[in-house]
Amino acid sequence: MAEGENEVRWDGLCSRDSTTRETALENIRQIIVRKTECLRLVKETPYRPADGLSNAVSLDGLNKLLAHLLMLSKRCPFKDVRERSEFILKSVQELGIRIPRPLGHGPSRFIPEKEILQVGSEDAQMHTLFADSFAALGRLDNITLVMVFHPQYLESFLKTQHYLLQMDGPLPLHYRHYIGIMAAARHQCSYLVNLHVNDFLHVGGDPKWLNGLENAPQKLQNLGELNKVLAHRPWLITKEHIEGLLKAEEHSWSLAELVHAVVLLTHYHSLASFTFGCGISPEIHCDGGHTFRPPSVSNYCICDITNGNHSVDEMQVNSAGNVSVSDSFFEVEALMEKMKQLQECRDEEEASQEEMASRFEIEKRESMFVFSSDDEEVTPARDVSRHFEDTSYGYKDFSRHGMHVPTFRVQDYCWEDHGYSLVNRLYPDVGQLIDEKFHIAYNLTYNTMAMHKDVDTSMLRRAIWNYIHCMFGIRYDDYDYGEINQLLDRSFKVYIKTVVCTPEKVTKRMYDSFWRQFKHSEKLKDPAAAIKASSTHCTIS
Repeated sequence: MAEGENEVRWDGLCSRDSTTRETALENIRQIIVRKTECLRLVKETPYRPADGLSNAVSLDGLNKLLAHLLMLSKRCPFKDVRERSEFILKSVQELGIRIPRPLGHGPSRFIPEKEILQVGSEDAQMHTLFADSFAALGRLDNITLVMVFHPQYLESFLKTQHYLLQMDGPLPLHYRHYIGIMAAARHQCSYLVNLHVNDFLHVGGDPKWLNGLENAPQKLQNLGELNKVLAHRPWLITKEHIEGLLKAEEHSWSLAELVHAVVLLTHYHSLASFTFGCGISPEIHCDGGHTFRPPSVSNYCICDITNGNHSVDEMQVNSAGNVSVSDSFFEVEALMEKMKQLQECRDEEEASQEEMASRFEIEKRESMFVFSSDDEEVTPARDVSRHFEDTSYGYKDFSRHGMHVPTFRVQDYCWEDHGYSLVNRLYPDVGQLIDEKFHIAYNLTYNTMAMHKDVDTSMLRRAIWNYIHCMFGIRYDDYDYGEINQLLDRSFKVYIKTVVCTPEKVTKRMYDSFWRQFKHSEKLKDPAAAIKASSTHCTIS
């Protein structure tokens, strides 16, 4: 762990006991005061070149502590910690030391901060959930603050993630976080990589592993191929991939360990989709989440504006194009009318199995040609790419270039009938937790559509769900895939396909271009559905 942070015990701040938190805060204050005084003495002492490096290291260590305090002052669910952290920062500033300030505007680049629940304004039930999350992770991260739009799903998500990372299981704690790093890196998700680098070091992981996958144990290196295929082309997975890991002599995985690893891989592949799909901002205490530069007169440095960290109100750009409110209103009305017409057609006649199979193949082919006009290759940064091999390997439409992959019928093998029992047998209780999360995601609705209430949204939700699976060649025999083109317009398909297949390419333009009259909470259900649906296809693969 970075110099400066390793001598500070932050754990006491996670306690439910205010006295324990007060003691921890006082210890942190004393450490920061000592470091601050040392730096002041250095400034007053004649400069010697030999001291340059040690002084820079000391300043870097202090800055990391101050950035962590800034995060606590904004994101800790305990009011006493927020207020005391802010007080310590101001005390340091009064001593002539520059303190950090947040960059950006809230947990998401896509959603205005004023529309996201502010820490400190939550009700008792949500406060308990925030406190539980903070106690487990030592932070209240931006994913949690965005996912709070759907409290029931958030609670299940946090419970599952806590079990995977911290409770008893086949894999040691540092392996779990390293696998999370490997999985997030495959989708170039530096946000998740940075979080788990810190967690990996916190639980005693070897810093040398972070220099590149080739520095990790051979057992983890062997997992790289499965990680690669699972992330980008899961339909290519064969039993040979599994056998190769189970029979690698001294570097073999046990079946229980491998199940744990695969669940972690799919969890973080899917969470990368949510992170990019919701425009999650860097954490305040991480790189890109704060700056030590002073604000300009208008409260923004020119560097912030260049980096996109400007006020949405001051520099409003309608990236979705000039669309009037009335046009957006009619889009909602038209969608509801289509749903009504499709329901009437269902009641009048039912397509034959042959016809439904044909419509699936048509939709599968058409999904290949859904791509964004600004779809460009994204070159992974070195701090991310070093955690995986074969950086050129990515998503490819499974039936392009004459390559044919048989359709995978859910009725032949599915989570409910096969995956659930397998996972629960080899990794007890996890199957139940995942199943609960799946059901919540699938049934997530408040029976609203934009300004309309008491709406049955099941038809629309199933179209989204099945479209995601269709892109991976997974077919439901009892579903008429002709409904997808009726309910999902091109801009929506572009967003969903990008979130699921190449999440690192998601842009705010894509997010803004669909469902323009819908609430952000309604739009965020789609990345949540992507998490579940893509997890399912990985499991049943």
